[in-house]
Amino acid sequence: METWFYVVESIDGDYANLKRTDIESDELKLVARALLPADIEEGSNLKYELMQYFLI
Repeated sequence: METWFYVVESIDGDYANLKRTDIESDELKLVARALLPADIEEGSNLKYELMQYFLI
């Protein structure tokens, strides 16, 4: 199973824009906040593993 790392670039209502930090990429991933840990804020670091996001 793969593991990916993200930083929360911005939060817009019920969605957050995530940017991968483990590879070189300028693309943002739009993710529903319901799928993310409740206490995230802009600049939070996340790990995606086993189809879940974890605050690191």
